[in-house]
Amino acid sequence: MHNMQRNGLRVAFVIAFAITSLPGAEPPSAEISNGQIKATIYLPDPVNGFYRSTRFDWSGAIGRLEYKGHNFYGPWFYRTDPAVYDLGYDDKGVVSAPFTAMVGPSEEFGTDGAALGFAEAKPGETFVKIGVGVLRKPLAGEPPAPPPPPARGNAPAVGRGGPDRYDHSRTYTLVDPGKWTVKKKADSIEFTQELTDAADGYGYVYQKVIRLVPGKPQMVIEHRLRNTGKKPIRSTVYNHNFFVLDNEGPSQDFTITVPFQIESPRPPTAGLLEVRGNQLVYVKTLVNEERATATIRGFGDTAKDYDIRVENKKLGAGYRVTGDRPLSNIAVWSIRTVNAVEPYISMSIEPGKDFTWKLDYEYYTLAQAR
Repeated sequence: MHNMQRNGLRVAFVIAFAITSLPGAEPPSAEISNGQIKATIYLPDPVNGFYRSTRFDWSGAIGRLEYKGHNFYGPWFYRTDPAVYDLGYDDKGVVSAPFTAMVGPSEEFGTDGAALGFAEAKPGETFVKIGVGVLRKPLAGEPPAPPPPPARGNAPAVGRGGPDRYDHSRTYTLVDPGKWTVKKKADSIEFTQELTDAADGYGYVYQKVIRLVPGKPQMVIEHRLRNTGKKPIRSTVYNHNFFVLDNEGPSQDFTITVPFQIESPRPPTAGLLEVRGNQLVYVKTLVNEERATATIRGFGDTAKDYDIRVENKKLGAGYRVTGDRPLSNIAVWSIRTVNAVEPYISMSIEPGKDFTWKLDYEYYTLAQAR
């Protein structure tokens, strides 16, 4: 903690309950339950937190969610390694880089494929990643961390470019994580991050509430982002939805269903995924280093199309997520240990104004389980 103080980081946690935060212990977390669902939720902490990198929103990572004997979330990697770009494999399993080693329905904010103020910042100056904090733009010649991935065949290396190109795969220096406040009740937890970066004119109060609906296998995630700075906030946010049902990944029993006919400007990975009307279907179980991806289009300009079902018929369970804002994109990414359906929304918030959005998750079992 003394290093944080020396670097001028401001961190304040108001915790209205006891949490695990002992040296060498599990990351700080809290449990909530409504009698049907029990969830373990990791807490933001720049020293001991489950996630401390600079890509994903630090709040609300769900490490475990149990319903009717099924667990819907959990790690899709068995260890992390800062030398790995994105993810890799060894003889024991999947290895993740710290920046992407997230779990559960985790969120990431982006502005024009970057972050607030990144394009305007000069090397060494600051920019803002919502849900993370104030970050520093690298100096010219500063080596990226982790190192760029190697070239494949005759293709050039897939690098992150110089310091003027933003890449969420790069770990940026955290200058200020803002002030985090956490409040817990038996069936809900509320996170608030207050942040001001006077150097670039951005500021906000970001609130996320995870609430379990009484008597139902439902979880609601409510968000409010208030612009307290001098500049407009233009951003997208998507939920990565790291779905690891009962520690299994995608198989030929796995389907993604939406309420519209799917169009796909980027065809699904051949031999692994197929579009069948309003469904995206896995045609085989993912193994080894196979990676199945797709882009889903065909949705309209109202929130009614933010209605996605993800099911594993073999395991006999699934989830449905609906949102109250129109979709701007849906991406699908998966490897042998995890499926991720990533719905995006867009926002534009003038100074002094608020933007709210809500995600409603329903967890269920299937009678046709084999």
